[in-house]
Amino acid sequence: MKKQYLLSALTLALISSQGQAAEGAAAKNAAKNTKGGQTLTSGIATQYIEPSVRPQDDFYDYLNGKWMKTVEIPADKSSWGSFMELRENTLPQLRGIIEKVAAGKPAAATDAQRIGDFYASFMDEARLEQLGVTPLKGELDKIAALKDKSELPALLARLGKIGVGVPFDFGIHQDNKDSTKYVADIGQGGLGMPDRDYYLKADDAKLAAAKAKYLTHVQKMLTLAGDKNAAANAKAIVDFETEIARVQWTKVELRDPIKAYNKVDLADMNKVAPGFDWNAWLQAAGIAGKTSYVIVGQPTYLKGFVEVSNKTPLDTWKAYLSLHLIESYGSFLSKAFVDERFDFYGTTLSGVKEIEPRWKRGVGAVERSQGEALGKLYTEQYFPAERKARMEALVKNLLAAYKQSIDTLDWMSPATKKEAQAKLAKFTPKIGYPNKWKDYSALVVKRDDLVGNVMRSRIVEADRELNKLGKPIDREEWGMTPQTINAYYNPEMNEIVFPAAILQPPFFDANADDAVNYGGIGAVIGHEISHGFDDQGAQYDGDGNLRDWWTASDHKNFKAKTEMLVAQYNAFEPIPGYHVNGELTLGENIADNSGLAIAYKAYKISLKGKPAPVIDGLTGEQRLYMGWAQVWRTKMREAQQIVQVKTDPHSPGQFRANGTLKNQPGFYDAFKVKQGDKMYLAPKDRVIIW
Repeated sequence: MKKQYLLSALTLALISSQGQAAEGAAAKNAAKNTKGGQTLTSGIATQYIEPSVRPQDDFYDYLNGKWMKTVEIPADKSSWGSFMELRENTLPQLRGIIEKVAAGKPAAATDAQRIGDFYASFMDEARLEQLGVTPLKGELDKIAALKDKSELPALLARLGKIGVGVPFDFGIHQDNKDSTKYVADIGQGGLGMPDRDYYLKADDAKLAAAKAKYLTHVQKMLTLAGDKNAAANAKAIVDFETEIARVQWTKVELRDPIKAYNKVDLADMNKVAPGFDWNAWLQAAGIAGKTSYVIVGQPTYLKGFVEVSNKTPLDTWKAYLSLHLIESYGSFLSKAFVDERFDFYGTTLSGVKEIEPRWKRGVGAVERSQGEALGKLYTEQYFPAERKARMEALVKNLLAAYKQSIDTLDWMSPATKKEAQAKLAKFTPKIGYPNKWKDYSALVVKRDDLVGNVMRSRIVEADRELNKLGKPIDREEWGMTPQTINAYYNPEMNEIVFPAAILQPPFFDANADDAVNYGGIGAVIGHEISHGFDDQGAQYDGDGNLRDWWTASDHKNFKAKTEMLVAQYNAFEPIPGYHVNGELTLGENIADNSGLAIAYKAYKISLKGKPAPVIDGLTGEQRLYMGWAQVWRTKMREAQQIVQVKTDPHSPGQFRANGTLKNQPGFYDAFKVKQGDKMYLAPKDRVIIW
């Protein structure tokens, strides 16, 4: 009791910005801190506050300092924080559901049977030890039987369908310039490491070391599969992938939707990248006959790939495809394969010390094969209706705040404001779970055939996607399962989606006052809405079409703001020598800054002119910004941090918190941040978009 009291006192002493007015208002507002007769908490994890740090100097460390000092990253994780903790809490719930349906002896060909038997096949380690690499023999034999490169197109199509990483593949989505149609989009791929830099940055000691270890890993995987020339083949594979990496687009280049939209008639594919039988690939992939054109994401890559392919020996191709098949299914083979994959992808690339318990990996495997079937059972048990209703109110206020904010923007012209309002009016929020669930009846699951189960599930999903071509757009479809700890904006659908599982503390706390929820899930909602107006999303109109609806002056004004944001984030350095890539992370940084700004305005709307209650000596505004900063508390292993900086469009957690707060005028008022404080940016240097 005494310790808790002292912590509250230290909080009061450090947050000097409360002032006498806030203290005097505490008693007056205490009685108002209720909702439906329920007394609401602040929702702030004050036990993690580090009293030796001033909030005006490092807000992230101030709010999360004790957490950063005391919490250890679990041995089976590459990082730890709010997202991972929620996932960890959700896994036992999913396990309980799976084991319950499995124990109930469900009827054949039902979701319950498929879920239970899939999990059982994953957990039967003894059988997997007996089988070794045998379950892949059929596919390995097809690769070994290649007699000529003319047979490659059909084989690449087959391997892509069963989830093997090949140098190019396709996905089905809405046509970016005609959102009423589905289209196949061909894009680059085929690397065994996270990014082209791992192959090409020879002057980076850490990346060069990873490449050397990758060569060793490839040799070990081939040896396990019985390759007698594993050493030579491993070198040939890594050399081949290096050449592929050399012609690939960078992560920054991949962010440009205009450059990535290259509409090509099927008959003209051979002109885009001559020297490869595209007609054979299109036929084998199932695209021919279902559409008259495709979108080529990176035409220069395809041309470069064909050139690399044509000078690559057939034996190298065979070794490469065999490796990628084994890598794709290695997690479902015997322990030797599982351990070797983990040693490289888990330990070397991400710094993870121990592999996850098998039951957790089993739950993940079920999710990847039958995610919505499991999600339906999850939401029935763990997502109360009142949580969805409260979220709907939050979304309504966020959209209202955006509507008001558009009209006050000083950098957007009246003509563009009109278009922006039209787009906002067409936003579709999806909360919790789909109205229509996926049908898994085509999936055959056997208790004694794990690799077969995985392969069949991938084929079912590939067929599901392919069969969209030529059919009306399904606007009920979700891109995430309800049990996913995440959210997203889809510019082609102009929709914002919030799965059930993220609607838990610290993102959404049903027992807390609204302020912390606006700082948490409210800012997440604002983040996703703002993706419709970031440097990528703003290129799509309200119907999901790639169309320029901005004036030239709007582009100029917006670019000036985003260039400032790029410079701010380029300066952040999570690991010595590894800076945040301000261009790669620009869209997410815009969304963070815009989302929190709008959450602040929406919170004000929610108060309806009444003063916010003071809880635990904290004003509503303070709790909102604290809610934001506690969401991003994260610890990450160095190897994984490098992967993130190289590949992830999101900035590291501490910079998502502090970098965003430095640009928020309300934050300066709430915590009395002044010139000379480390969190201070001069007004001219603050990037205020919304």
